[in-house]
Amino acid sequence: MLVANHPQRELLDQQPATGAVVQALADPLVAIGVLLVCVAQFHMTFGGAYLILALIVFSLTFPGKPPPSSTVGGVIGGVLISWLAIVALLLVLGWATQTLGFFDQRVILAWVVATPMAMIAAHLIAPVVLPRVLALEGMQRVAVIIGAGEVGRNLAARIQAAPSLGMRFAGYFDDRCPDRLGGGSSGKMLGSLGELAEYAKSGRVDLIYITLPMASQPRILALLDQLKDTTASIYFAPDIFLFDLIQGRMDRIGGFPVVAVCETPFCGVNGLVKRASDIVLATSILALILPVMIAIAIGVKASSPGPVLFKQRRYGLDGREIFIYKFRSMTVTEDGDSIRQATRGDPRVTRFGGFLRRTSLDELPQFINVLQGRMSVVGPRPHAVAHNEMYRKLIKGYMIRHKVRPGITGWAQVNGLRGETETLEKMKARIEYDLAYLRNWSLALDLKIVLKTIFVLGKPNAY
Repeated sequence: MLVANHPQRELLDQQPATGAVVQALADPLVAIGVLLVCVAQFHMTFGGAYLILALIVFSLTFPGKPPPSSTVGGVIGGVLISWLAIVALLLVLGWATQTLGFFDQRVILAWVVATPMAMIAAHLIAPVVLPRVLALEGMQRVAVIIGAGEVGRNLAARIQAAPSLGMRFAGYFDDRCPDRLGGGSSGKMLGSLGELAEYAKSGRVDLIYITLPMASQPRILALLDQLKDTTASIYFAPDIFLFDLIQGRMDRIGGFPVVAVCETPFCGVNGLVKRASDIVLATSILALILPVMIAIAIGVKASSPGPVLFKQRRYGLDGREIFIYKFRSMTVTEDGDSIRQATRGDPRVTRFGGFLRRTSLDELPQFINVLQGRMSVVGPRPHAVAHNEMYRKLIKGYMIRHKVRPGITGWAQVNGLRGETETLEKMKARIEYDLAYLRNWSLALDLKIVLKTIFVLGKPNAY
């Protein structure tokens, strides 16, 4: 499962630390560097189509992220899946724009093969080399945390667990006694709040993180006033970040700062990128699968009486009702206030319909829903309205998954949560994956899910 991005982690990632910069640029520079080498190896000129390809690849791989696992197998698997997803998208874009002929096939083949090998090597070497480089004199920045409560301890633990950030945690400043703080702190107490200014003026600290409770506003204002005479960078991590934020970030309304607690990842440019990728993918896939859809329509009509397609109500973006299309796989087309999920050996499922459901071919008409703007290619799977109304009362945060358009495939589905959810625990697990998708969305993640979907088709947990 994707690990939810915690605000403390995001706060660290925004710093211009050497490790963070290296991590962000590693994959883009490796991909472009290998492309340069391949172009030179075959005596081509790096310009025109190759320059455009490099810019597209940079946009798809920046900022670089570490693989989901630190093991050798996890690194190799993570890099290969991400790279194959990017290559698949590039091929679709090249086919759709009829630009594949602009490239030398030898260059592209060598680049596609060599790039993941170089990325894997970079990811395996960086954790060994980078901390040693950052540990050299003058390379690390010293950080202190104001407030040794829960937020401060979480932040300290993350600094200490990530040497690639190029930061050394020195300790806490807090006026509270240890009994009031609760829990064991992962660092020493350097003094009270009144002693911080002198400590900072001595030049022994580069970064100051304020994690005091929001109720301490007068103390925070007084502290900020005292720190004006220092050169340390100051960051505020208030206790609002103890909440489970969805796309938590700063914004401004007419110059007034606000903090997002629950927001869609598809604001501004991200929304345009998501919609454009949906249109390109849906159009390309529909063009490829049209003969298959015609054959399925004939099979549905011949296998049992009833319509080829049926519409069913779902909750779409922002919880608004939409109609989605599916190839009929049952002898019934239920869409009422009470809908029973299909189970193993369900007599309502036709023989041909069982094949369609196991292979997810019954979902193919939903690419039309994508072009209509009702759905996305990737997103939380839409549930029947009756199921939504039931689970929203049983699962905390259930309706947050509707902050984005529902998808034909999703992060939960490629992690084994397709088909029937016969227990509340299984549905809770599905929702956890859906919310993790909202927290961690990127175009690269969408491509990874599309690629993984191909390998989970036909798994036996869809009836």
